Amino acid sequence: MRFARGRSSQDSASTQDSAATRPRTVHPVDEVLPAGRLALYGIQHVLAFYAGAVVIPILLAGAIGLSERELIHLINADLFTCGIASIIQSVGFWKVGVRLPLVQGVTFTAVSPMIAIGLAAGGGTSGLLMIYGSVIVAGLVTFFAAPYFSRLIRYFPPVVTGSVILIIGIALLPVAAQDVVGGATNAQPANSRNLAYALGTLALIVIIQRVFRGFMATVAVLVGLVLGTLVAWALGDASFTAVVGQPWLGVTTPFFFGIPKFSVAAIVSMVVVMLITAVETTGDVFATGEIVDRRIGREDIARALRADGLATTIGGVLNSFPYTCFAENVGLVRLTRISSRYVVAAAGVFMILIGLVPKAGAVVASIPHPVLGGAALAMFATVAVVGIQTLGAVDFHDNRNVVIVASSVGLALLATVQPDIAKAVPGWAQIVLGSGITLGSVTAILLNVVFHHIGKDYGPAVAGTPGGASVRLDQVNEMDRAQFVSTFRRLFQDTDWVVEKAYENKPFADTSALRTAFQEALFTSGHEEQRELMTHYPALGDDRVADGTEGEESVRDQSAAGLTRLTEDDHAEFDSLTSAYRDRFGIPLIVSVRDAGKRDRILEEGWQRLANSAAQEHAAALVEVAKIASRRFGDLVADANPIHSARSWALGREDR
Repeated sequence: MRFARGRSSQDSASTQDSAATRPRTVHPVDEVLPAGRLALYGIQHVLAFYAGAVVIPILLAGAIGLSERELIHLINADLFTCGIASIIQSVGFWKVGVRLPLVQGVTFTAVSPMIAIGLAAGGGTSGLLMIYGSVIVAGLVTFFAAPYFSRLIRYFPPVVTGSVILIIGIALLPVAAQDVVGGATNAQPANSRNLAYALGTLALIVIIQRVFRGFMATVAVLVGLVLGTLVAWALGDASFTAVVGQPWLGVTTPFFFGIPKFSVAAIVSMVVVMLITAVETTGDVFATGEIVDRRIGREDIARALRADGLATTIGGVLNSFPYTCFAENVGLVRLTRISSRYVVAAAGVFMILIGLVPKAGAVVASIPHPVLGGAALAMFATVAVVGIQTLGAVDFHDNRNVVIVASSVGLALLATVQPDIAKAVPGWAQIVLGSGITLGSVTAILLNVVFHHIGKDYGPAVAGTPGGASVRLDQVNEMDRAQFVSTFRRLFQDTDWVVEKAYENKPFADTSALRTAFQEALFTSGHEEQRELMTHYPALGDDRVADGTEGEESVRDQSAAGLTRLTEDDHAEFDSLTSAYRDRFGIPLIVSVRDAGKRDRILEEGWQRLANSAAQEHAAALVEVAKIASRRFGDLVADANPIHSARSWALGREDR
C-alpha cells in the first residue's frame, strides 16, 4: 500500500524523484496525431457532418422566403461558424469547451421555433433579424446559466443518459433513411439505384472494417463515401457542375443582413430551445465520454454548455443559428475509435475553409444523398449501440427503470415516426412534441425524478433530516458526534470507527472535503482495523441481502447486478466462489457491484482474485470498500460529486 505509515523522508524523496522522471501517458483524447492523419480524419468528420449542417439553412430559407443568394450566404456562414464552434468545444480555453472530440452544429430543435419567429416578424430578412436577436440573447443566457444547469448532473444516472443516447441514435436513423431514398426534396423510395448506392456504401464500410486493421479501418467511412460518389458519378448519378458556378471566396461578415431585432416572446422561445438543447448536449457528452473512456463530471457539463452558449451568441452575430454537439459525429467517433479531440479541431479548420470557399462546399454538396445515407446508417446506429451499452449498467430488476426506459423510448419513437403529432398541441408545446430527441429526453429526466427523487423512495433516509431527504452539507456541519456517526455509519456497513475518525475533520468546506475525510480515515488506519471492517460485509448473492437482513444499502448495492434475484445455478456458482475466497483469505469477497456491472464479469474477476497474494488482496478489498462507500456517499449526500475520488481509482489500478 502507498499509504503505509512511517515511510522515511529518504524513501519519500526517492519516490518523488521516480515520479518526476517517469514518462506520462497521454490519454487518447489529448493525443496529437501526425498532420496527415489529422487532415484525413478531420475531412471524414466534415463529410459526416455536412448534410446535417446545411439542411437547416435550407429548411429555414424556404419557410421564411429567402432568396437563393441569401441561402448561399446562410450556408457559408453556418459552415464558417460551425468550424469556430467545434474548435471552441474540442480545444477549449478557460472554463469553455469540454475538450472532447465533439463536433458542433446547428440544433434541429431550433428549426420549428425559428420558422415561427421568422414568420411572426413578416418573413424574409426582417424575420431573419428577429431570429438573430433571440439567438444572441439565448446564447448569453446559456453561457451564464451553464454552471447552474451542471449541478443537476445527479439527475442523469445511467437509466437517463443511456435512454437519451439510445433515443438520439434511433431518432437520427430516419434522417439517414431519408437520404437513402434520395433526400427530402427528391425522395424516390422505389428507385433501385438509390438503394444500391446506399447498401453498396454501407457494404464497403463493413468490408473495410472486417478486412483491414489500423489506419484503413479508421477511415472506412471516408473511403466508402469517396468510392460511392465516384461510382455514382461514373454511372451519371452524381454531378460536379454546380462547382463551376460558385465563386472562390465568400466571406461572412457580422450582421450581414442588418442589426438584429429583439422581441421578448422570441427570446423566451429561444431560451426554452437552448434549455432543451442543453439536455441533448449532456447526453452527447456522456455518450462521447463512454466511447473515449473519460469520466464525465459536473464541470465537464458546465464547460460543454458554456461552449454551446458562446457558439450560439457568435452564431447570431455571424448570421448563423443555435449550436449544440452533433450526435452524427458521436457515432463516427464510436465507429472509427479515433478519440483525439484534435481531429475535431482539424475538422473545424476545414469547416472554416469550406465556409470561406463556396466552391469547396459545392464539391462536398455533390455527394449523392443515397451514398451519404448508406454511411449515415452505420454511424447513427452506433450511437444507439452506445446507449444500449450504457443501459447495461442499469438494474432492470427494478421495474421503475423499465418504465423510465420504455416510456421515454416509446414517446421518442412516436414523435419521430409521426412528426405531425405536434400539430395536436398548442404552439408553445410543439417545441417539445415536435422532436423525438427532445420529447424522449424530457420524459426520461422527469420520470427519473418522479420515481427516484420524489417521495419516500428518494434516496436513503438520513437521521435528523425531515422527510428522509438527502443530507446537506450545512446539516452535516451542525451535527454532533453521535448524529454524525448515526448518519454515516451506513457507508461502512454500520461500522463506527471510520466515521468517528472522519468526524475529527469538521467543519467541511464542501462535499468533496467530506468524502476525502472518510477516505483518509479508511486508508490511514491500521491493518487489523481494516481487516475487522472487511468481515462486516455480506457475501455476494447472500440470501440475507435479498431479504433485507444486511440492510438497505447492501440491497441497493447488490441488486445493481441482479445478485438479489439469482437463479439456483447462479446462486451455486456465487456460493462456490465466495466460499473458496473466504477459505483462502479469511474475509468475504468484497466487490463494488455498482462499479463492476454484470454478473459474469463479477464472477470472472472474483476467480482471478483468488490468485492474488494475501497482501495484494487486502489492498484490493480495501479499494472495493472505498468504492462501495463512495457510491453510498453519492446516494446520501446532496450535491455530492458524482465522480469517485481519484485516489480510490488510482489504488484500484495499482494494486490489482
